[in-house]
Amino acid sequence: MLRISLFFLAGFLAVPFFHQPVLGVLNALAIVPFAPFNLTPTAPLGVPALLSASFWGGVWAVIMLLVLRWEPTKPQPWFKALLFGGIALTSVALLVVFPLKGMGLDLAKLPGRFLIGFLLNAAWGVGTLLFVRSLLPR
Repeated sequence: MLRISLFFLAGFLAVPFFHQPVLGVLNALAIVPFAPFNLTPTAPLGVPALLSASFWGGVWAVIMLLVLRWEPTKPQPWFKALLFGGIALTSVALLVVFPLKGMGLDLAKLPGRFLIGFLLNAAWGVGTLLFVRSLLPR
């Protein structure tokens, strides 16, 4: 259970320390119109957006690290974590989360949104591995 908790913590921390700084760079370059570290309450519970994203980052970290069968003594699956974050999380966001939030599936914007999501979520995946390596003893 400690292992799963540390997986969750690693993914939770990867959001403010990896995902959100990349979002900040994209915002500074005027690629995305929204700033990082958003504290606006989200529906339905009114949880700040950053906290909600961090919670889901923790949930996805548990899934990713179990799927990758992560072990501290084995070589680190950096490329797999990058691809898992970039492809799996972005696909779920675009195909499930956006439509559930009423944002629809705009096919004309899909390639650009996928690229932006890939960058954000790939950074999260690599950040998650960095944190889990630091948190779990070898």
